[in-house]
Amino acid sequence: MKPVDVGSLMETGRSRPYLILLIALTALAVVFDGADLQLLSVAIPSLMKDWKLERSAFANIIAVGLVGMMIGGALAGVAGDRLGRKVALLLSVLTFGIATVAMSAVNGLTSLGALRFVAGLGLGGAMPNAAALVAEFVPKRQRAFVITLTIVCVPVGGMATGYFAGQILNVLNWRWLFVLGGLVPLACLLVQFVFLAESPRYLARHPARWPELVTFLRRMGHDVAADSNFIDATEQQITRVSVGALFTTGFWRDTLSLWVAFVACMLAFYSGINWIPSLLHDAGWQGLNPTRGILYFNFGGVIGAILASLLITRLGSKSIMLSLGLASVVSAIVLSKLAINANASTLPVLAMLTLAGAFINALMVATYALAAHIYPTAVRATGVGTAVSVGRVGAVLSAGVGSYMLGRGGYPYFFNMIAGAMLICGVSLAFIQRHIHRAEPPA
Repeated sequence: MKPVDVGSLMETGRSRPYLILLIALTALAVVFDGADLQLLSVAIPSLMKDWKLERSAFANIIAVGLVGMMIGGALAGVAGDRLGRKVALLLSVLTFGIATVAMSAVNGLTSLGALRFVAGLGLGGAMPNAAALVAEFVPKRQRAFVITLTIVCVPVGGMATGYFAGQILNVLNWRWLFVLGGLVPLACLLVQFVFLAESPRYLARHPARWPELVTFLRRMGHDVAADSNFIDATEQQITRVSVGALFTTGFWRDTLSLWVAFVACMLAFYSGINWIPSLLHDAGWQGLNPTRGILYFNFGGVIGAILASLLITRLGSKSIMLSLGLASVVSAIVLSKLAINANASTLPVLAMLTLAGAFINALMVATYALAAHIYPTAVRATGVGTAVSVGRVGAVLSAGVGSYMLGRGGYPYFFNMIAGAMLICGVSLAFIQRHIHRAEPPA
C-alpha cells in the first residue's frame, strides 16, 4: 500500500468547523496565558499599599517569574517535540493555573516569588507549543495568519486583565485577582483535554499513534484507510530532536538572528506590561486610569497584530516586520516627549500607548510566526521554544532595567530604552534569510 503523505493532505485541505474548534481551543490556552502573565503587574500597586513596600521591592519578583518562563519555554519546547504539543501545552496550563491560585494566599515576597517562578514555568511553556500546534493544523499559506490569531491572544488576555482587574480591585482585594486568574483556566482545562487534538504532523512521525491520526484525518474530511502507513514528505527530515539541530548548515544564521530579535523585542514588551501601571500610578493617575493604560497597550496589540498578519500574508514578512520595528521606535520616542502627570490630559498618552502597543505586540507576534516558519516539523517546538526561552533574557532584564530607568530618569528614560530595544530587534530581523514569502493561492 502506498504511504499516505500527511503533509500533502494538510497543505491541500480546506478549513472546516472541526479545524476552527481546534484552533479556538488552542487560542483559549494562550488567552489564559496572557491574562495570568499580566496579573502581577496590575496587582503591584495594591501589594505596595498592603505590604507598605516600594515599587523596587517587586523587581526581583518580576525577574524570578520571567526566569521561570525562560526555563519553562526551553523545557516545554523539547517536551512538545518528544511527547506531543498537546501534552506539553496542557501541562503548562495546569502548572500556571495551580500556582496562580496558590499566590492568593501569600503574605510576603519570598513565597510570592517562589510561586511566581512555578507559574512562570507554565506561562513560558504554553506559547511555543500553541504556536507549533496551530502551525501544523493548517496549510502553509495560512500558517502566519493563524499563528498570529493564536499568539495575539496574549494581549487579548492582557486586555481582559486590564479591564476586569480594575473592576475587581474596586470591590475586592488583590487576592481575588489570583484566585480567579488561576481557577478559570483550570476549569477550562478538562474541555481542552477532551476535545483538543494532537498535531497530525507529529502523529505521522510516531507509528504507535497512527490510529489517532486516522481519526483526525477522517474528522477533517479525508478518506483514509484504518491500516494506512503515513509519511510527511513536505517537511525537511531531521532524525535527532535537539537544540544542536538549530545550528546545522542553513539554520545557524537565522537561529542567532531570531534569538537577538526575541531578546530585544521581549525587553520592550515586558517592560511595558510590567511597569506601565506603576509608571502611570506614580505619575499621579488615579482610579482606573493606571489599568486603562495597560488595557489600551494590549488593545493596540490585538489590532496591530491582526492587521500585520494580513499584510504579511499578502506581501511577505521582511518588509512588514522592518516597518513595524521602525514604527515601534518612533512611537516610543513620542511617548518619552509627552507630559505624563496628574494635570496633563490622559488622551494623548492613551492614544500613543495604543499605537506603541500595536507596533510592539504586532512585531512580537509576527516573530513567533516567523520562528514557526523557519523550522521543520521535527524541531519546530524545540526551535520556537528555544528562541522564546532565550528571548526571556530580555524579559528578565525588563524587571531590573525598567525599574532602574524609571528611578533614574523617569518615564522619558523608560520609553527611550524601549525605543533602543526595538531598533536592535528590527536590525536583527533584517539578517534572517528564511522570511515568510507572500502566500500563493491554492491550486
